Amino acid sequence: MNDWDDDEPVIPVPADDSEVPSFWRALGLPGLADVHVHFMPDWLMRRVWAHFDKGGPSVGLEWKVRYRWTDDERVAYLRQLGVRQFSALSYAHKPNLAVELNEWALEFARTTSGCLRSATFYPEPGVTGYVSDALTAGAQVFKIHVQVSKFDPNAPELDPVWGMISDAGVPVVMHAAHIPVGNQHTGPNPVGELLSRHPRLPVVLAHMGMPDYEPFLRLAEQYERVTLDTTMAFTSFMEQIIPFPRDLLPRLRDLGLAGRVLLGSDFPQIPWSYAEQLAGLARLDLDEDWLRAVCWHNSVALFGSPLAVATETH
Repeated sequence: MNDWDDDEPVIPVPADDSEVPSFWRALGLPGLADVHVHFMPDWLMRRVWAHFDKGGPSVGLEWKVRYRWTDDERVAYLRQLGVRQFSALSYAHKPNLAVELNEWALEFARTTSGCLRSATFYPEPGVTGYVSDALTAGAQVFKIHVQVSKFDPNAPELDPVWGMISDAGVPVVMHAAHIPVGNQHTGPNPVGELLSRHPRLPVVLAHMGMPDYEPFLRLAEQYERVTLDTTMAFTSFMEQIIPFPRDLLPRLRDLGLAGRVLLGSDFPQIPWSYAEQLAGLARLDLDEDWLRAVCWHNSVALFGSPLAVATETH
């Protein structure tokens, strides 16, 4: 039980995906908003899945991608679960790839209701030009993966990009955490250096910054446009190997209620059910207001309501 209200009703904990709609309906929500979902060109997704088959993301542990389906099948499944808003995150892991990924993702969003217009970038010649093009095309969220792409977020080529993104107020989902295998560019220190120069940069820190939960929480507390996504955190799998410190729960609750924690799942790249991410959040017992904020209201405040867009287009 939590320490805030002993009379609160029991928060529903979905046991499997069939119970996900009951979960958000019990909270009085119109659905779920998930900031950390992956759609990308088929050739790239297959390479990512092949990497996962080798145990890449879990350092040798078995990692079977659960939702290894076509794009259409996965979109239909998200809608069946009640995920009304989701991203199509891809990330450039080398030069001369971001433009192609951005063109694909923006077109995918154009033809897929509920999908945020997603884009990426890499420190390379021409990066300011194609980021400007993406913003002009209506990009709503960017994704970079410092761990996979192995680049310094403080690279000189990116400084004007960060300025453009700050001015536009478009969030960047940044995997800066050390998991699964850190490098010299991961962890809270490079992000802290970046934010010291661009304090109004809207960054979504993926995976709650695990395993460095507290320093990343501190960044979200320090900078008003920094948020955290829940991706993989609090699941039974991750709690066994990188548990979230229980003494940080009051701060996590405050951040969530202040709009600074967003639902993220990593769908489809997960070996567990989608329901497990929600179950992990419910098991924290941080009250229903917190769950409502994290699973819907915070994302809608950041990106706008997908329901309003659906109404305008039908």
